[in-house]
Amino acid sequence: MLNRLKNIGPGALVAAAFIGPGTVTACSLAGSKFGYALLWALAISTIATIVLQEMAARAGLVTRLGLAALIRAALPVPWFRKLMLGIIFSAIVIGNAAYEAGNLTGGVLGLQAIVPEEVVVKEIWLLLLGLLAAILLYIGNYKILERVLVVLVIVMSLSFIITALASSPNWSEIAKGLFTFRRPEGSLWIILGLVGTTVVPYNLFLHASIVQKKWTTPSDLPAVKFDTGSSILLGGLVSMAVLLCAIPLAGSTLSNAGDLARGLEPLLGSYARYFLGIGLFAAGLTSAITAPLAAGYVAAGCFGWDNSMRSGKFRMVWALVLILGVASSFLKVNPLEIIQFAQIANGLLLPLIAGILLWVMNQEKLLGKYRNNLLQNLLGGSVFLFACFLGAKGIWKVFG
Repeated sequence: MLNRLKNIGPGALVAAAFIGPGTVTACSLAGSKFGYALLWALAISTIATIVLQEMAARAGLVTRLGLAALIRAALPVPWFRKLMLGIIFSAIVIGNAAYEAGNLTGGVLGLQAIVPEEVVVKEIWLLLLGLLAAILLYIGNYKILERVLVVLVIVMSLSFIITALASSPNWSEIAKGLFTFRRPEGSLWIILGLVGTTVVPYNLFLHASIVQKKWTTPSDLPAVKFDTGSSILLGGLVSMAVLLCAIPLAGSTLSNAGDLARGLEPLLGSYARYFLGIGLFAAGLTSAITAPLAAGYVAAGCFGWDNSMRSGKFRMVWALVLILGVASSFLKVNPLEIIQFAQIANGLLLPLIAGILLWVMNQEKLLGKYRNNLLQNLLGGSVFLFACFLGAKGIWKVFG
């Protein structure tokens, strides 16, 4: 068992990336507005994430290429390849800059839930969090980054799960919510947000690259599968815990994720505010590190650059994303609106990325005997169809 725990690494970074302030916001809204009814959406999203991330990690380990570089190699038509890479670069690199503002702001909201707001000067803490993320990224040492993020994932997991258990959830309602596919009126955007905050397209690119930092040969695939499955399952449980934490606040207006921590204090005692504040701070910091990192790997793959964390161009990309995120954090915009928009956009982008990944995973010239088998294609195809269905419903909701 200890040997298996030593294999935890890249999967934990993926969990760190998708359990950010966006997750806390989307799950808080789902719980406070619809109670247990949307737990099924998180369960399906967690399974879909495991399926897609396993494929991305397997591709990276076998080919020793990032996902964007694999797409360059797999798409034969030059104009179509350039179009797809252009869409991916724009959506992920620019999108991650928008996410970064929410990540940093979420981290500060966690601090404000722990200590009095007059002590936490938002602007100063935004700069300090941005500086801390920049230092860890600039060091460019994967092992250090992995250890820091694994510790933060453990801290935020314990914070949210302990608070959820303390809120005395109704276990029969949990079972009903997990296995009964209900879509209450007005819940479509929340469902899209839950999917978008769990099955995150940029995590596929991040995973395919960082898996190469820890493992070297296809013989390591069992360890990769264990790392991926266990870490993302934990991430899914944390997301569900956040949703459960918000159920006692039914009818309350949540303007940001920090309101969840403050709102539970009268119901569960002051410790709830501290636990959730710590969890939200850890969620913001982990995502503030992984979003620029993923943008660097995407840019390197799209343009054929060296993807070393210490290369100049790689550092230029993550620094740009981080700077734009810090700058955007100073704007007087409701972070809830930014995060909701980003999560919905992620849900609409997902079918494109999932379809391309499925195509890549069936290329024998790239993956040989490690390409998808029938079961993997059935699972991946189901995820793709699910993403297309939700994306189509979202578009119909806007233009229908």
